[in-house]
Amino acid sequence: MTAAAPLGFSSAARHWLRRCLPGSLGARLLLFIGAAIVLTALLQGVLAYRNALAQTDTLFDYQMQQTAFALRAGLPVDARGRPQGTPPEDENNEFIVQVWTNEGLRIFESAFGTALPQMAVLGFADVPARGTMYRVFSLQTRSQVIQVAQDMHVRTALAREAALRSLWPIALLAPLLALAVWWVVRRSLAPVQRVRRELAMRQPQDLAPVPVAGLPEEMQPLVREFNALLQRVDQAFEAQQHFVADAAHELRSPLAALQLQLQALQRAPGPAERELAQQRLAAGIERAKHLVEQLLALARQEARGTPTPAQAAAGQGAGAGLVDLRALAEQVLAETAVMAQARQLDVGLSEAPQLQHSFAVAADPQAMATLLRNLLDNAIKYVPAGGRVDVGWSQDAQGRALVVEDSGPGIAEHERERVVQRFVRGHDAGGMAGGSGLGLAIVQSIARSAGAQLLLDASPSLGGLRVRILWPAQAPAAQA
Repeated sequence: MTAAAPLGFSSAARHWLRRCLPGSLGARLLLFIGAAIVLTALLQGVLAYRNALAQTDTLFDYQMQQTAFALRAGLPVDARGRPQGTPPEDENNEFIVQVWTNEGLRIFESAFGTALPQMAVLGFADVPARGTMYRVFSLQTRSQVIQVAQDMHVRTALAREAALRSLWPIALLAPLLALAVWWVVRRSLAPVQRVRRELAMRQPQDLAPVPVAGLPEEMQPLVREFNALLQRVDQAFEAQQHFVADAAHELRSPLAALQLQLQALQRAPGPAERELAQQRLAAGIERAKHLVEQLLALARQEARGTPTPAQAAAGQGAGAGLVDLRALAEQVLAETAVMAQARQLDVGLSEAPQLQHSFAVAADPQAMATLLRNLLDNAIKYVPAGGRVDVGWSQDAQGRALVVEDSGPGIAEHERERVVQRFVRGHDAGGMAGGSGLGLAIVQSIARSAGAQLLLDASPSLGGLRVRILWPAQAPAAQA
């Protein structure tokens, strides 16, 4: 079932309305405010007309009453044959006065040929006569009935004139009001135009923040978010430049080594020398392949970007989903089992009671698998034969953490901050050549994207390196 259209408009009506409305915000404001002014003027005109009509009715009714009361005493007629005290017979009032005896004999009328039917109802009444409507006031005395009448068209015309007189100031001031509204709208939108001009004049590489000073309060949050976006884009560009420079530098040595090994293979004098050169070339190709895979993994991870604190707290990173860390650990341990057996290492889940309670986190499942795989690869590479690597979980006041610890030589405290940088290799403790220097950098990038922290210290139980991926206490983590 589709949702009802807001405000009773159908989709076709909303589409027509969007097409009719101007695209400019200033033009829309002028259109809506102008329409409001016109509707207000029309409403005021209707109210003014009704008010003028009511006031006219009250005034003329009062005059008709006073005229009838003045004739109760049988005042003498004036030189024109009208009772003294009656209003003059002109186009503005046009009062008609009739006097009837109690027997129904008309003894006076203010104008010949304007006789109205005698009214049996005393007081005010609307009487149709001679094709129009009259307002009639009847007053009965001891000997006669006095009627004072007025054509309703006269009242309507006078009310219309009064209403038009009240609307003239609005009609004269409407252009001035429209000009004032246009000026106010233009001045209010001036900061928007200023920001637009400033951004239009910028070069592509200029990612400096837009000044917030002087902007309206409604625009400041938008500009701040835009500045935060510019900052993230600037950081991404800077990281990309550094990555390209570092990758070019790091790839130069493996490629040169492969070229030398190929030349050694071509110049090998005998089968034994050729076999040794082939082994060295295969090992060089494997190292170059691993380096390229690590570079691609780091590039993909950095392309995801670091989420904002609000996104990290809500688990809204790229590809975020609920990841069961125990199931993930079992999967990655199965993938690295062959390599661990080749090195004669005991690699598995921790048997310590405090490290067995797993949990789930909001993160990208593939990225988390890459994180744990890099941690296990590093541990298997540097732990001596017969050593041990444990995967577990911990919970304390700081938060919840994924823990990988080993019985290897560890990393000196003064090197722990440096080894998480790209292309920085740790101490060669196991006699093996250092890796690509990207493993912990990839782990740190994935941890940041998942709203976690990478912490390195010494393992209290195995004596080697302990790596913790810590989700702070305020970060959401569901119990598995």
